[in-house]
Amino acid sequence: ILSSLPSFQSFHIVILGLDCAGKTTVLYRLQFNEFVNTVPTKGFNTEKIKVTLGNSKTVTFHFWDVGGQEKLRPLWKSYTRCTDGIVFVVDSVDVERMEEAKTELHKITRISENQGVPVLIIANKQDLRNSLSLSEIEKMLAMSELSSSTPWHLQPTCAIIGDGLQEGLEKLHDMIIKRRKMLRQQKKK
Repeated sequence: ILSSLPSFQSFHIVILGLDCAGKTTVLYRLQFNEFVNTVPTKGFNTEKIKVTLGNSKTVTFHFWDVGGQEKLRPLWKSYTRCTDGIVFVVDSVDVERMEEAKTELHKITRISENQGVPVLIIANKQDLRNSLSLSEIEKMLAMSELSSSTPWHLQPTCAIIGDGLQEGLEKLHDMIIKRRKMLRQQKKK
């Protein structure tokens, strides 16, 4: 009887990235489906957002949007404990800080509790004329150097109008489901 009931799925997702990358803009575009003018996040914002994915299945994402200022970054690891996925937002125009973003991305994915946690890298501000291409961002963030156990997807977006966010969440959801199945199979062995 229980197997015929629709399974309710809820996912804990942490949104990280350098300050001014657009993390909170991403969060509120997903929450309200409109642009919300934001101020730098001094701690964190949290929202539960129901999202309908491509197969018309509704899932709930519990997002934790954590401030990206340098003094807040050491706290990131406490937000990623037991997370289902990480959304890492980068500013596609901010070439000067791409190395800093790379350092933080690699640092957070190397923490033992985050081994294997799927990462959606949001290449934000792709609507701007001088934004880096996805291949340039992938190279500058050294995505090929991430652990082979870390599934990742690089998604071009414009958080202000919402372009690419839905597709990115669908990819993240797919990676999370794949990881959960793999973990269940490992437990059975």
